[in-house]
Amino acid sequence: MKTTIIVLFYLRRSKVNAQGRMPIFQRITVDGRRFEVSTGHYVEESKWSVNSSRMKGNSEETRTINSQLEMWRAKVYETEKRLFMRESEINFETFKNEYQGKKERSRLLIPIFEEHNRKIKELVGLEYAAGTLERYVTSLKHTQDFLNWKYKLSDISIDKIDHAFITEYEFYLRSERKCANNTAVKYIKNFHKIINQCLANGWLNKDPFVNYKGKVKEVVREFLNEDEIESMIKKEFVSERLDLVRDIFVFSCFTGLAYIDVKQLTKSNISLGIDGDKWIFKNRQKTDTTSRIPLLPTAQLIIDKYADYPVCKNENRLLPILSNQKMNAYLKEIADVCGIKKELTFHIARHTFATTVTLSNGVPLETVSKMLGHTNLKTTQHYAKILDKKISDDMMILKSKLKAPFKKENAS
Repeated sequence: MKTTIIVLFYLRRSKVNAQGRMPIFQRITVDGRRFEVSTGHYVEESKWSVNSSRMKGNSEETRTINSQLEMWRAKVYETEKRLFMRESEINFETFKNEYQGKKERSRLLIPIFEEHNRKIKELVGLEYAAGTLERYVTSLKHTQDFLNWKYKLSDISIDKIDHAFITEYEFYLRSERKCANNTAVKYIKNFHKIINQCLANGWLNKDPFVNYKGKVKEVVREFLNEDEIESMIKKEFVSERLDLVRDIFVFSCFTGLAYIDVKQLTKSNISLGIDGDKWIFKNRQKTDTTSRIPLLPTAQLIIDKYADYPVCKNENRLLPILSNQKMNAYLKEIADVCGIKKELTFHIARHTFATTVTLSNGVPLETVSKMLGHTNLKTTQHYAKILDKKISDDMMILKSKLKAPFKKENAS
């Protein structure tokens, strides 16, 4: 939409000076809104032409003032041209500020990022998980370190952020911070959210991410097979702590719940499902979507085992889970004892549920997705891609149904 700019010169009769002369004012109207500026010239009313907005006659004074009024008029169109060349939005505020030489307050990146993180912190436990805040705090730190590394600056105006800034930031994350591809892309994605806020608030006119494409590479998700699960379940530990960690890990293998969701479980999360059996009903901490999981016998046995555990009774917990850090530390020891050659972490239990326990046993992808609390079926499909055993089993069924379509004819 083209901006309409109208220029008019007039005499302000309310400000007659001692000599009976009136000041010439310039009125500029931008899309119906106007502001006025004094030209600094005073003339007699009889020498002023209202129709032409100029002085009458051909005197030296007339030629001088009319010439300067044309320069005032030219200044208007030069202002419009500067805004156009900068690809700035031309509206009443931007035009007036540019014309009067008022610089718009420069907005700095770091305070905007810090304010974003402050709001996330206020909403931890309500809309965001503590891990989300931690990721943005780390992302801010990386951004500050990049500014110092690349520009020797502690902050930068947001209008200085362009495509080159983003690609250099990504290079910094990969080279200096040694971030893997997906980690680097995720930090850039966090930074993109801050830029989107600036765009939404009208603080930026152009999106520096327009030509940026960061692609997350698909990661092969580790999981335990049936033999590994069985060896872990059957293993007898001397240490009570290892026994506890094993049990809670196995519980997650048969429910698909992430660490934070297991930690938050109480007896109130167990209810009768549509089939009359016990189910777990739990809103996932990460996505706030509801997981509805029928309790498998192995998971129920573990719940029963710890029903009278002091921590469970005193703190209203379903299971006496340790900190995630301690769980993962003990899981590495358990893997060694059980002869499992995989880098065991608690999250592998969730992957194991998705693959070995459900998909490999014919549970439909859509059902697994619902139990895992995924908001997108594509997330669950990543598990299905790595199941060679499922492919083998499905093809064996197909082979048993098909008969050889061709037979060799005997030579006549």
